[in-house]
Amino acid sequence: MAAGDLAGSFQEEVTCPVCLDYFTDPVTLECGHNFCLACIRQCWGEPQPHGCCPQCRATAPHRDLRPNRQLGNVVELVKRLRLRLPAGSEPAGLPVCQRHQEALKLFCQEDEAPICVVCDRSREHRHHTVIPVEEAAQDYQERMRSRLERLREQREELRGLNRAWEQESQRLRRQTEVERQLVVSECEGLRQLLDEHERVCLARLGELDTEIERRREENAARLGKETARLSALITELEGKCQQPVLELLQGVRRAVSRGEEVTPLHAAPEFPELEKRLRDF
Repeated sequence: MAAGDLAGSFQEEVTCPVCLDYFTDPVTLECGHNFCLACIRQCWGEPQPHGCCPQCRATAPHRDLRPNRQLGNVVELVKRLRLRLPAGSEPAGLPVCQRHQEALKLFCQEDEAPICVVCDRSREHRHHTVIPVEEAAQDYQERMRSRLERLREQREELRGLNRAWEQESQRLRRQTEVERQLVVSECEGLRQLLDEHERVCLARLGELDTEIERRREENAARLGKETARLSALITELEGKCQQPVLELLQGVRRAVSRGEEVTPLHAAPEFPELEKRLRDF
């Protein structure tokens, strides 16, 4: 196989899917995909126990970034092969229009697709709004960042609401414990006469415990599910923001629309009927 063919066949295998350049300090995730060490750290952003693979979205522990030295050696080999290629034999690095073989420097907002300068002057795009791809990417990135900020705020509000549910349930359970002690104390001197009364009261308090715990678990599950959904959407949009310009613009309107979804927040925890049942003791 000629050196040019060999270098071309290895081009995709030695290119990082995030920066679209040769791998630098390549590492492998548990899912098997490879990235530059700096690129995957930039994608994951703030340190967390786990991150998502930018390609398959599989969860991967931050600590499990295995250096791929064999891939690094292959990268160096391909670089040396490309240096030996004759002038003009290296494949072009920029994406080009399949129809006109011109660089895709413009973005059609109506079609949501990158186009070349020849396409811009064609009848198909004559009355369309066309802007440079860099400007389009910047605009959509700003819009997604705005949506991300609101989504993060909603996530924090949900977490705060969950904490409020936990505190309220603990307060009520402490109150039931106080009531339990009072009931036992009142029945102590009249045990033989009040055994039945004590049993009934303790059973009612047990039912209150069960009801409080049931409500706490229901609300914790619902809030946890909503928080997880927002976290997944935030992760998706954060990954989208880190993609190269052309990949970012693919399906970007749908991604932005999903970011505009508003999650209805639940009211603060209140248990009026449980409060009444406790007061009736």
